[in-house]
Amino acid sequence: MSQPPQGPGTPPDPEEVPQQPHEQPHQPPQQGFGGPAQGPAGGHDGGYGAGQPGQPGGYGQPDHPGQAPHQPHQQPNPYQGQQQPQAGPLSPGEEQGWGVGIHLGGAFFSWLAPLIIWLVFRERSPMIDDHGKDALNWQITLFIGYVIGYATLIIIIGIIILPLLYITALIFGILGAIAAYNRRQFRYPFTIKFIK
Repeated sequence: MSQPPQGPGTPPDPEEVPQQPHEQPHQPPQQGFGGPAQGPAGGHDGGYGAGQPGQPGGYGQPDHPGQAPHQPHQQPNPYQGQQQPQAGPLSPGEEQGWGVGIHLGGAFFSWLAPLIIWLVFRERSPMIDDHGKDALNWQITLFIGYVIGYATLIIIIGIIILPLLYITALIFGILGAIAAYNRRQFRYPFTIKFIK
C-alpha cells in the first residue's frame, strides 16, 4: 500500500524510521578492591576482587613478577595523636538536672541511679559530688533496712518496716530533689557514712 506524502507537520511513520542503536554515555571503568578495573578489552569488569592488568581477578596481585602489589591510597587518620577533649564543669542548669536525678532516681531505683550519676559527674561538679555521696549513703542505708524488713516478714515486724521505709525514701528523695533544684546542700537523716 502506498501512503500519502508527509508534510512538514506530520509525524513520521514508526515503521519507516530507521532504528538506531541506543547510545550509552561514556563511563570510566570502576575500580574494585583489587586494583584498577579493566573494561571488556582488558578482560576484567571491575568490582570486588578485580586484579591488575594481565592477571586474573585477585586482591592486589602484582602486574609483573617481581613488582610490588598495588597499594591503595591510605588517608592519614585525623584523630591519630589527638587526645579526647576533656569535659568541662557542668553548667548550673546541668547541676540542677543531675542533682534532681540523683535524689528522685534513688527514690525509684534504689542505690543504682545515685551511683551511676555520681560516678559520671563527680569530678565535673562539687555540688553533684556532695549530693551524690549523701544520696548514695542514704540509699545503701535504706537497702540494709529493706533486707532487714524482708528478713523479718516471717514475724510481723517486716510488714510494718517495709512500708515505712518506702514512704520515708520517697519523702526524703523529693526533699533532696527540691534542695538540688534550688542548689542548696541537703543531708539525709539517720544515714550511715559508707562513702566520705
